[in-house]
Amino acid sequence: MDGTLIDSSAGLEGAWEAFKETYPHIDVPHILEGAHVYRYSCPFFPTNHLAGSQGVRTMDNLRDHCGITDPELLESEAIRFEQTIVTSASAKGRPGIIRLPGVKEAMNALTSRRHLPTPSWAICTSSTNVYSTLALTTSDIPIPDVLVTSETVEKGKPNPDPYLLGAKLCGVDPADCIVIEDSPNGIRSGLAAGCKVVGILTSHSRESVEAVKPNWVVQDLSK
Repeated sequence: MDGTLIDSSAGLEGAWEAFKETYPHIDVPHILEGAHVYRYSCPFFPTNHLAGSQGVRTMDNLRDHCGITDPELLESEAIRFEQTIVTSASAKGRPGIIRLPGVKEAMNALTSRRHLPTPSWAICTSSTNVYSTLALTTSDIPIPDVLVTSETVEKGKPNPDPYLLGAKLCGVDPADCIVIEDSPNGIRSGLAAGCKVVGILTSHSRESVEAVKPNWVVQDLSK
């Protein structure tokens, strides 16, 4: 979702700044070096999700960077972090959460085909359900009936679980699915699930995307 459909990098910066008040030991510049950058901060997308390592669940990143180990605290802080992304994205002159190139046109074509019992597409994200719903609504992207989030799988990307579940809920064989991913972890997840994968260059260099061997590589959804 982040990196394929939307650019939340402005809110990501704000969320880490806010979390440094609670966890003063975290190195925000270092974390952001490995986060989504997009056009907001760099027009050529030279670096490499949410909360730091792209394609990795927010809870996993908060465990790694903030040192949170209590499961209940980790879950509540993940929700707080992702809510802060949405609320801070437009603060202090930031541009807000925006759709990436080609997404509006793609959604116009797919909107009517998102409903059960026979949806033709799904969103499989490492984000929580709370954040996914808020971010998609904020950026005016329709929410499909099949929305696989971090809470719905035991193992997130790069494991195949998110895309296996997405295909199952859509009632299709993973081999008949095309996954669109911007991160190496996401590409690995789609390939491990047995899907065909399109790698897009919205957050990583071509070299890092091609290194994990997606079936196709394009610049973004406008291509």
